[in-house]
Amino acid sequence: MQHAEGGYVRHEVEHGIATIEFFHPSSNALPAIILSDLARTINDIGIDNRVKVIILKSAGEKAFCAGASFDELTAINTEAEGKTFFSGFANVINAMRKCHKLIIGRVQGKAVGGGVGLVSACDYAISVDGASVKLSELAVGIGPFVVGPAVERKMGRSAFSQLAIDAAEWRSAEWAKRHGLYAEVHSTIDSMDDAINALADRLAHSSPDAMWELKRIFWQGTEHWDTLLAERASISGRLVLSDFTRNAISAFKAKAGR
Repeated sequence: MQHAEGGYVRHEVEHGIATIEFFHPSSNALPAIILSDLARTINDIGIDNRVKVIILKSAGEKAFCAGASFDELTAINTEAEGKTFFSGFANVINAMRKCHKLIIGRVQGKAVGGGVGLVSACDYAISVDGASVKLSELAVGIGPFVVGPAVERKMGRSAFSQLAIDAAEWRSAEWAKRHGLYAEVHSTIDSMDDAINALADRLAHSSPDAMWELKRIFWQGTEHWDTLLAERASISGRLVLSDFTRNAISAFKAKAGR
C-alpha cells in the first residue's frame, strides 16, 4: 500500500514465504499510518493458509527503523491522541505475538526505539554487522514503555535496562547478539540474505501446526499484553505532552536539520 507522504507497507507471497516490507523516507520511521498498515498486514497474513513463514524487512540498505515519527510526536495535543499514537506500536507488537506464523526479522541497518521493539517481537532475527541498536526514548523524556515488554522478553531485564537508561549510547550488533536480540550477525547483506532465505525455505517445508505450537510456547506468559501495552501507551501518551519532550524533540530536529 502506497501513501502520499512516500511511505508504504507491501507484501508478497511466494512458495509459502510471505515477505512484508515497510518504508518511510525518514530512515524508515514509523508514523501512525505505517503502524496501522503493518498491524493489519501481519494480522491478515497470519490467517493466510498459503503462508508458512514470514520475513519482516524494511526497504533500502541503511537504517532498519528510526522508530517513532518525530513530526507526529510534536503534533500530539492531548493524552488521548498520545495514547492512540503509541497504541500503534502496541498493535504491531501484539499482531506479531499472536500471528500463527513464525516471523524472521531482516535487520540490514541501525534500529532505534520502536525499531528495536519490532526486532524484539520477531521470532528469529538476522542482521548485518552495522545493525547497532539504541533505545533513545528517555533522552526525549518518554521512555521505552510500549516496546519495553518485548525487548525485556527477548533480551532479559538487565540488557533492557542498560538500553533504556543509557539512551544516547549505541550498542553493537555483536552486543545485541550476545544478549539474544539477534540470532545471527553477518558481515555482508548478501550473506545475511542467503541465511534468511535458507531458513525461510526450511521453515516453509516444516509443519505449520508444529511451528504454531512452538510459537505458542515461545510466547507463554504474554497473554495479558493487550491490556499491558495499552496501559504503557497511556504512560507514553501523557509524557509526550511535557515541555521537556517537546523541547528535546525540537532540539534534535534542529540538530539533524529536519
